Amino acid sequence: MASGATFGGIGDASVKAKTGKTWSEWVTALDRAGAKDLRHADIAEMVHGKFGVPDWWSQMVTVGYEQAIGRRLPRQKADGFAATASKTVAVSAAALFKAFHDPRARAQWLRDDFTIRKATAPKSLRITWGDGKTHLDVGIYAKGAGKAQVGLQHSKLASSREAERMKKYWGEALERLKEALE
Repeated sequence: MASGATFGGIGDASVKAKTGKTWSEWVTALDRAGAKDLRHADIAEMVHGKFGVPDWWSQMVTVGYEQAIGRRLPRQKADGFAATASKTVAVSAAALFKAFHDPRARAQWLRDDFTIRKATAPKSLRITWGDGKTHLDVGIYAKGAGKAQVGLQHSKLASSREAERMKKYWGEALERLKEALE
């Protein structure tokens, strides 16, 4: 495996800084430990227990390992594929939340139909997309006075191709959102 590898969206330098090993070193260590024959949860438990990696990084190492050995495709999750996007906007978290939650405000930047399952103002929304099958999780984070970030994950997508399409879709939609609010 070449130096500078990236798996799970995380490059060699970052994974080494947080876990003490590069991707090549992780693949070698996990292969030697028998991880190829284990389920995802068992690999993550091994990374945490045997190698002392914190929980979140244990998941990231496991996903990266599964991608490196060809068991998991990029953007693939246990329940399908996912697309992510984020945007920082020069408005308050409350204004950003309203842009998703209020149908009139949302119509200024997004025409698609969806159902809000749960909303916690001004922090998050759990949404069922108009297809009735896929889900959108929206997180809103205050970034100081008059500035907030939205991060979203559209999950349960049917394929890698659909995840790529929705990643592009959400990038464009969040740009429209920023233009509508600023």
